[in-house]
Amino acid sequence: MRKRLYRVLVALIGALMVLLVGTPGAAQATETPPPDATAIQVTLQDQANKDAEGNPKPVPGVTLQVTKDGKEAGEGVTDDKGVATIVVEELGEYVVTLDEKTLPSGTVLDENTKDEATVQVRFQGPNNRAIFPIGVTAGEHSSFGKDLMQNIRAGIVFALVLGLAGLGFTLVFGTTGLSNFAHGELITFGAVMAWTFDQIFKTGGLAAVSVILAGVVAVILGGLGGYVQDKVLWGPLRRRGTGLIAMMIVSIGLSFFLRYVFQYFFSSSTKAYSQYTQQVRESHWYYLGFALASREVVIILVSAVTILAVCVWLSKSRLGKAMRAVSDNPALAASSGLRVDSVITSAWVIGGALTALSGVLYALRASEINTFMGMRILLVVLAAVTLGGLGTVWGALIGSLVIGLVYELGPMFGVPESIKEVGPLLIMIVILLVRPQGILGRKERLG
Repeated sequence: MRKRLYRVLVALIGALMVLLVGTPGAAQATETPPPDATAIQVTLQDQANKDAEGNPKPVPGVTLQVTKDGKEAGEGVTDDKGVATIVVEELGEYVVTLDEKTLPSGTVLDENTKDEATVQVRFQGPNNRAIFPIGVTAGEHSSFGKDLMQNIRAGIVFALVLGLAGLGFTLVFGTTGLSNFAHGELITFGAVMAWTFDQIFKTGGLAAVSVILAGVVAVILGGLGGYVQDKVLWGPLRRRGTGLIAMMIVSIGLSFFLRYVFQYFFSSSTKAYSQYTQQVRESHWYYLGFALASREVVIILVSAVTILAVCVWLSKSRLGKAMRAVSDNPALAASSGLRVDSVITSAWVIGGALTALSGVLYALRASEINTFMGMRILLVVLAAVTLGGLGTVWGALIGSLVIGLVYELGPMFGVPESIKEVGPLLIMIVILLVRPQGILGRKERLG
């Protein structure tokens, strides 16, 4: 009899614990995951109900299930802030399902909102988000004019990033005649170094300015990398009289080597900066009908100021004039007393720094960093400098503007997003057939 009473008492205590604490699975789901854990974050806010400050109220206590390939991968419940963070084991595609029965009384999903959301988990950490609009009034379909304006905005931002990379390529080509196919890896180098030092500065208590400091360090290292390349590889090849075709083939080999070095140390997964990519709501600026995200404002200002400064420096400074002299006629420049090798080394340093900066800003624009990003953008950069005229600074800028707009406007006219590079490459083919020297190039530059 005592044993029965003891068992009943234990069962009652257990039931009370379950009611008070919750099930083991639910308790685990609401715990704060480690900061380095790969997770899906869901934020539920009711746009129809706002507080005194005009902010949408959070929706707590909602259950969310995560599946992958039809198998359960995790579960979570939104907290008092309407946030649920669900840890997953690996990268890939997941489906997040919202249990509508757990929504608070009076809160319903919008008419056009499904209770499922597909999430591509591409980042290590909690930067993978699923969105369920609640209380959002259905708006009118965006007009062609608005879509055109926004795509022009994106094209201009992309063109400025291309312009920096194109300037770096042009400085090297103008002074050496080398078509450097490892230029894409220099773009990747800038992004990878910025991410690496962003993590270092963030953990060192400088999270508020970690991306800015990391970008500065990446640009300095890009210039240093250009100097090392010229002194260790390209300088010795020039002095041995190696032809441009052979050097171009060497650059292809260098491209593969650097790409897999990055992949070995950086890994093949996609990462992101600590700032900008973690913001649920990013501030926007409105100017001349364009809605610019805060990161786009940063890209425009940094790119425009840098390009303007480089162009003024090339036209006014003694070294800039020396670079133009070497670009026009290296033999005549040498006979006039110019130290051609030093001028070429300076071009590699400045070109490397500009290219690293383009990588930093390109990763900021795309909100992702991986070891193949430079390879993918290389052909677009080549299309821009070829269109403008190989070896001409202003040609590289004009070509970048045209190619950037074509790249972003293509999807509006039927070009699939996955192959947006088709437009710029078609332009490059046409310009090579019709005017091989480009818009501002001279025919003798091809000899």
